[in-house]
Amino acid sequence: MLYLVASILLSVMLLLNFRIFPRFGINTTQAIVFNYPVCFLTGLLLMPAGQSFSIDFGQTWTWMALALGVGFIVTFLLSGASTQRSGITATSLANNLSLVIPVTFSLLVLGGGNVFDGYNYLGLVLALVAVGLSTYKASERGATPQAEKAIWLPLAVFLMYGLTNTIINYMNVRYITTVNQTIPVTLTMVLGAVVAGLILLVVRLLRGEERIEWRNLLAAVSLGVPNFLSFYTLLLALSAFGGNGAFVYPVYNIGVILVSALLAALFFKEKLSLLNKVGLLLAVLAIGLISWQELSALWT
Repeated sequence: MLYLVASILLSVMLLLNFRIFPRFGINTTQAIVFNYPVCFLTGLLLMPAGQSFSIDFGQTWTWMALALGVGFIVTFLLSGASTQRSGITATSLANNLSLVIPVTFSLLVLGGGNVFDGYNYLGLVLALVAVGLSTYKASERGATPQAEKAIWLPLAVFLMYGLTNTIINYMNVRYITTVNQTIPVTLTMVLGAVVAGLILLVVRLLRGEERIEWRNLLAAVSLGVPNFLSFYTLLLALSAFGGNGAFVYPVYNIGVILVSALLAALFFKEKLSLLNKVGLLLAVLAIGLISWQELSALWT
């Protein structure tokens, strides 16, 4: 349980970083780009003794992992923009409810696991409704054009997180056969993000749209270390619970949603409308319904 709690807190820390970056004049794009080399170095330090990292370009999953790195950059940029414009709560909901996409893909394409019943399908529908309700505030009458545009950011986060997690799930089922491959595969994904991020940064530098500042490099450390550790501790939590992802992921998602909403209200005074609060409750209910079989099995 300690690993699971740690993963929840580290994931919330990512959103808090995005939220406070503007206060310190941090360039979010640079922080995101430089956070991936930090992730890569953190992963190397955590590799088991005697294990080394190398890339085998002859493997199909290698190219998929590198391509996922590009998806990570896009998703992180969207998450940062959404957190700053739409708030921590809406972004957290969109992020964590994106599990609807890989769950549906797993059900319809990959097969296996429990057979879905009416409660599970109801949970999927409620998750989509919860995302919509959580972003409703941005479309209220009298909102600025920037606020109207911001409503699409949590939806984009929802889709991108769902897509990347679906591909990760597919790779795990089809190509990742041993636990020892976990960190090497993760590092390959991160390496893809490093290359994509540096290309993006170089292009922006050549166009005069960016200027490297030390504070952005320091911000990358505060972002990169919890970024990798949140994923790493989640893997450790899965191992601690016997690989029961159907239990770990819902508890993790509910925890991130509730903790991020609490901290957003306490420290950033983010106000939730009645519909936003309903969306928050529906999110918790939806995740519970999606995995009610596993949760009930642990209670009996």
